[in-house]
Formats: sequence, C-alpha cells, structure tokens
Amino acid sequence: MSDDPEIEKIKQRKLEEMLKQQNQPHIQPGIIDLNSTNFNQIISSDNPTLVDFWADWCGPCKSMHPVFESLSKKYTNIKFARVNVDQNQNIAMKFSVQSIPMFIMFKSGQIVDKMMGAVGAPGIHMICKKHSN
Repeated sequence: MSDDPEIEKIKQRKLEEMLKQQNQPHIQPGIIDLNSTNFNQIISSDNPTLVDFWADWCGPCKSMHPVFESLSKKYTNIKFARVNVDQNQNIAMKFSVQSIPMFIMFKSGQIVDKMMGAVGAPGIHMICKKHSN
C-alpha cells in the first residue's frame, strides 16, 4: 500500500470502474477483446459474434480496425470481438487461423461463416448483413 492518499483514491476509483464494467451486460457497444478466459462464453451466445483474428505486426489487420469498429456501431445485433493471435495462440490454432486478418462469424458456439484478408467495409458489411436477421 502507498502512503500517498491521492494515489489510494485513484486506485479505488479505478477499481470501482473496473467492477462496474464487469457487471454490465455483454452486448454493449464496442469491441470485446477475447482471450482464453472469456472466448467460449462470448461466442456461445445465440446472437452472432464476428471475431477478428489479428496481430500488432500485421499491416492489413491494422487497416481493418477502423472499418471493424465503425461497422460494430451499425450492426448492434451482432457482437464484435477480436483475438490477438500472438497472445492467444491456442485459440488461433483451435480454429486453424493460418493467415490474418481472418474474420470468423460464430453463432451458438459454431462457425457459421469465415472471411480471410483485408476485405474492407464491403466484406464486413456482407458477412454482417448475411447473419443479422
């Protein structure tokens, strides 16, 4: 523990923010970062979940981030999530992700669609439109 009361206040406020976020329902705006602790729970939903498999060093992946983010606001009935393949190699291997970016649409824990490469807004739009009924 720190002796500085100001630091303690900041820590307490951060802790409260984190706890508040944990208690929010899972379909929330924004993109969910997936890892081995939350992956199965998120993709098992009845609602479709579009997962972006990416890495920091991947240029095409980075070019897709703003597209992915903007379409996540448009398709509110689809969960948007991403998996950093370097930090979650077990998940990438389980779904045979050998090339990135790769987008996999899950519904009730099952793969219902896949798209590979920097497909741009038209690609993401197409996969979302197909599964948003």
